[in-house]
Amino acid sequence: MYYNRHIDKYLSEWASRDTHKPILLRGARQVGKSTAVRQLGRQFASYVEINLEREPQYKAAFLPDLNVDRIISQISAICRRRIEPGKTLLFIDEIQECPEAIMSLRFFKEDMPSLHVIAAGSLLEFALESLPTFGVGRIHSMFMYPMTFDEFLLANGEDLLVEARDQATHSSPLPLPLHDKLVSLLRTYMLVGGMPECVAKWVATHDYLLCQELQDDILTSYEDDFPKYRKRIDITLLRHTLRSAAMQATKKFVFSQVGDYKAADVKRALDMLTQAGILIPVTHSDANGLPLGSEANTSYRKYLLLDTGLTLRLLHMSLGDISDVTTHILTATVSDLVNKGAMAELVAGLEMVHYQTPNLRHELYYWVRLSKNALAEIDYLLPHRLHVLPIEVKAGTQGGMKSLWSFMRDKHLTEAVRCSLENFGAFDYTDKEDNDTVRHINICPLYALSSLFRSS
Repeated sequence: MYYNRHIDKYLSEWASRDTHKPILLRGARQVGKSTAVRQLGRQFASYVEINLEREPQYKAAFLPDLNVDRIISQISAICRRRIEPGKTLLFIDEIQECPEAIMSLRFFKEDMPSLHVIAAGSLLEFALESLPTFGVGRIHSMFMYPMTFDEFLLANGEDLLVEARDQATHSSPLPLPLHDKLVSLLRTYMLVGGMPECVAKWVATHDYLLCQELQDDILTSYEDDFPKYRKRIDITLLRHTLRSAAMQATKKFVFSQVGDYKAADVKRALDMLTQAGILIPVTHSDANGLPLGSEANTSYRKYLLLDTGLTLRLLHMSLGDISDVTTHILTATVSDLVNKGAMAELVAGLEMVHYQTPNLRHELYYWVRLSKNALAEIDYLLPHRLHVLPIEVKAGTQGGMKSLWSFMRDKHLTEAVRCSLENFGAFDYTDKEDNDTVRHINICPLYALSSLFRSS
């Protein structure tokens, strides 16, 4: 059974255009890239899929030159299916296995513009890095991630609940039973995560242990990929860096906690895991204006593992028994679940990346006061209506938001979001220290983060 994905709309829009570039679908292993393309293939009169890892005989079609007519003719002969521009979707999977195939994509736009071509693969960033040229302006990249909480809800048949949530506003919050149900489902999502295979297993069985077995398999497959970096970096270092990232999630990453390695080597490992789509960096910005990246300071970075369920499994591998963490997610009060531990902040950051357009690789930013002994920090920053929008993941009260008030005063901002497990709401704060400036705070439940992107 296919579960609808955020990227489906963008793929369908691409498929309907008269003119289109080939798509390079990028993202970590097992986030559902191939499945989404196969679903798109249903819109076409014919669909042809070749896998350059499983079916290496297709590599010969991309040699000795990149003549598109010859390539298509030979692929058609090998698979014994006619490939017709305007009627066929051609999917080239595991394209990283053949650099010539990647290079050929740029010529499809020029020489066969009416043929729909999508390519995907694992560790594509490393293959692209090694190519002498890449089709800038002739190839369109899309980025894919694990399933969002909204996708998780729809996969579990909660369409009506999603509709009710999306109709709620700050002045008309959800009825308490619906709010409580969404909080409960979010707890489950934190444990199951958004890897499609794990979500499907949960829908079929509602068995956390079976989902954990699949998470272990996925993590093992990631580590099995590490030997592909062998010429570039120590495999043990990559493994230790990945597990340390899980343990340090949502905190400034401290290189020395990885082990007895040079900081430069740990940085290389972090960069490679980021390139592979496994880690997502959150970089400090001074946030005096947009774009946030113009004032980024990469010396202050946090790292998020791409999925909450995988993060918990990595913690289990690193720390042994983490039943207390699991129990906390399932039973803690909503205030404790948000304010104690990193999972709420982790899921908030991941959701903010996943709900944005897949046409760009989006960056995450945060702010921390860099002066000595300062404790002020804002969890996330977003561009919103040409201004910086601070996001605090906190279940506290107005009096417990000193960092937010201070930041808004310093940066002359009047709007912010408190992301928590409260119901929808809002409040104004009159800043007596800044000429009675009124600052408006929207309360966005963690289960409704997609609303930030629908309204932006």
